[in-house]
Amino acid sequence: MNFSIAEENYIKAIWRLQQADSNVTTNELSAELQTKPASVTDMLKRLKEKKILNYEPYYGVKLNADGKKIALGIIRRHRLWEYFLVEKLKFEWDAVHVIAEELEHVSSPELVERLDHFLGFPKADPHGDPIPDSSGRMETSKHISLHQLKEQQPAIVSGVNDQSSGLPEILRQKKISIGTKVEIKQRFLFDGSIEIKIRNQPLITLSEQLAKNIYVTPL
Repeated sequence: MNFSIAEENYIKAIWRLQQADSNVTTNELSAELQTKPASVTDMLKRLKEKKILNYEPYYGVKLNADGKKIALGIIRRHRLWEYFLVEKLKFEWDAVHVIAEELEHVSSPELVERLDHFLGFPKADPHGDPIPDSSGRMETSKHISLHQLKEQQPAIVSGVNDQSSGLPEILRQKKISIGTKVEIKQRFLFDGSIEIKIRNQPLITLSEQLAKNIYVTPL
């Protein structure tokens, strides 16, 4: 079954929102895709006809097994292309998301499998997110948000939320990237911000929102 670029964007957005809440509302999709609720409703009706999701007005939407498989295929392509752009074409890790958003819609199964083989079957993309395999299986991420890290617990930055607008620029300014070793020295209850230590740098204060969008692997 073939899907348009718009349909694939909806499928991927539903999958992403579904990770936090099994039933996704039209308002959540409208905000995620920055489109009108009426347009969301029209698209959900169209996708329901293709039998990849369960949708009832006022009760939300949920991908069925076929829908999840399609979503994971899109995510697989996206993350493989991100890996290719960084590892082979030497793009900066924080500059590839938008390009991969376009490349993910090239859905040739043979191309995707050859790309995976060429890259050596990578397990994670440059942001630390796991790459689904050809069967749709995906390893559970072992990282946590920096905000969840215990004080005085060393950790390595292993990923970021690549959906957060402006995040890469903030991280560059604070000299934080994938592989940076960090440690929380203090928490501030007033606003949830944290003070962290990075080797050879003065202590840095991060907002609660920023800390929740940086993923780390405890050492």
